[in-house]
Amino acid sequence: MKAIILAAGYATRLYPLTLNTPKPLLEVANKPIIEHILKKLEEISLKEIYVVTNAKFYGTFQQWLKHYNSNLKIKIVNDQTTSNEDRLGSLGDVKYVIDHEKVDDDILVIAGDNLFEFSLKEAYSMFKQKNKSVVALYDVKDYELAKQYGIVAIDKNNRMIDFEEKPPKPKSTLSSTGIYFYPRYVKDKLIEYVTKHGQNDKAGNFLEWLYKLDDVFCYVTKERWMDIGTLDQLEQARKEYKHA
Repeated sequence: MKAIILAAGYATRLYPLTLNTPKPLLEVANKPIIEHILKKLEEISLKEIYVVTNAKFYGTFQQWLKHYNSNLKIKIVNDQTTSNEDRLGSLGDVKYVIDHEKVDDDILVIAGDNLFEFSLKEAYSMFKQKNKSVVALYDVKDYELAKQYGIVAIDKNNRMIDFEEKPPKPKSTLSSTGIYFYPRYVKDKLIEYVTKHGQNDKAGNFLEWLYKLDDVFCYVTKERWMDIGTLDQLEQARKEYKHA
């Protein structure tokens, strides 16, 4: 399995903090957000980790990597975009890495603005057992907050039976965390979806299409998860993770 960390956004909602610093390199609990993610990735078996970013922040990530001590094999990938207007989107960046790096493996895709306390071991174990796509879910317990996320319904076997990306009226608060395990064969489905349907932005849109064609299983956690999308969420994370 190889991992792709999505870090190519321009985080305009976090201006001015992200004018010259990419969101995954903003600090929470005295280290960049991406280092919290990488610590979690050490728990599972990965051949390589690709951090996909843009032309604006490529050099910044390269400098960060020079000073980051890890046994993980990490490569920074430049998607060649230069602004929020020409960005590839989440799915576009996954496809770019697959094509550019000739990835032909199981893939873990993870949003670069994630903070979470749960181990990836159990979700990875479910993935290996099922050999199907697995998505990590967390109940945010707030219907207003749920409007910002992909909202999921599951059956008694933890199989996805419904998905809505950023619904104006959420049916529940069970949210996708932006952590997706995909078996190798799903890679072709993702490329088909992006190419034929012209959908390259939200990773959740692919799931909404995929679960109707192929089983998608869900790992539900009760341990803390946060998405750093706004200045308020960043401030909250810095308070809650102060002693993490």
